[in-house]
Amino acid sequence: MSIKNKLNRLKPHLKTESDKLAPEPQPTRSVVERGDIPFLNIWKENGVSPYYTDKDYCLIREVTFPLETLHGKYRFADYLLAIDAWNNSSLKHPLSAKGHQPDELFFFDTETTGLGGGTGNTIFLLGHASFNGKEIVLKQHILPQPGSEVPLYMSFLENIDYAKMVTYNGKAFDWPQVKTRHTLIREHVPKLPPFGHFDLYHAARRIWKHRLESVKLSTVEKEILAFERKDDIPGFLAPMIYFDFVERKHPEGMIGILQHNEKDILSLISLYTHLTFQLLGIDQTQTGKETFEVGRWYSYLGETEAAEIVFSKLSEGNDAEAVKAKHALAFQLKKKRNWKAAAKLWEEVVSKGDLLIQIDACIELAKLFEHHCKSFEKAIFYTERALDIHSRENERLHDELLKRFNRLKRKQRNI
Repeated sequence: MSIKNKLNRLKPHLKTESDKLAPEPQPTRSVVERGDIPFLNIWKENGVSPYYTDKDYCLIREVTFPLETLHGKYRFADYLLAIDAWNNSSLKHPLSAKGHQPDELFFFDTETTGLGGGTGNTIFLLGHASFNGKEIVLKQHILPQPGSEVPLYMSFLENIDYAKMVTYNGKAFDWPQVKTRHTLIREHVPKLPPFGHFDLYHAARRIWKHRLESVKLSTVEKEILAFERKDDIPGFLAPMIYFDFVERKHPEGMIGILQHNEKDILSLISLYTHLTFQLLGIDQTQTGKETFEVGRWYSYLGETEAAEIVFSKLSEGNDAEAVKAKHALAFQLKKKRNWKAAAKLWEEVVSKGDLLIQIDACIELAKLFEHHCKSFEKAIFYTERALDIHSRENERLHDELLKRFNRLKRKQRNI
């Protein structure tokens, strides 16, 4: 049965606009004898096996991918190059894997019964992938029914021993949900490991907000990683499909959810690789805007030398991004008290930039010539220039410029 037909069969379960959230099924767990699992043969045909505890069970799917596997524009072997690049770099960055080996990171994603927080939201799928020394291994832990969370978390936590977890918006959603559910059964399962966290959502938003209307993972996959999903179940249908599975026990819908979750996790590997190549200047197809955002990020982090290198390289052109890079580089030089070099760059910005950036550059030049070069004539010139360019729509800025102009004129008279 095709994905479309499967979804059509689930239409009666759809809610009206006033009742979007399906009621969560109540725990109906009963002791299941080993081997007495509904549709176990279908599960096994799809690479899923049971994991038993004394009185309960969950389901686990495991699949491996050779390093030559292509996901979007990257092979998984490129991930190893990304880790190696960080280890050979002296840059400090929140996404740096310096000091770690490829098998010390794991890529994590969940599927839940809703998008809200709290104990009412159940995680029914824990998925993760990592490098085992020769290939990528992906494992998915499936909650067969409400109330079976002990074997779910037991199977997940018994082999989780990593330094860094990589997610997409996992800091705000996935991992807090795991912590919440774990609290309810913490006396029966191992403790949650205290690993570090790389959240790629924030990186994607920082670098591509200028380019993408949305930084949803599916959008980033298509527009940035050149990976387009085909015949994929939309994520928002996952809760409804899970509720149907709990009711009927047949795994057909859940198989589609597993494939959807698999794509999410594998995309994290390619995305981390791509972000690394962007941040370390390895990506030869990097656009000017992407380069500029990378430079801004390094500047924000206080990595002044890295920011200067990025902005200097970008400022060699004559397009809009080059002008913005000159403007940003001038700020870096100002921090280093290199007034002359900063002034030269801002003068170029005034002659080539758009109106808004010209105003900013004029104001910076006025400050520089007043306080550091003691040239009131030039300070007045650039303040007047800013007043000429400025639109009266921003009365506050106009008043500030006028106040600066009058103060400079008084200083000039008192020389």
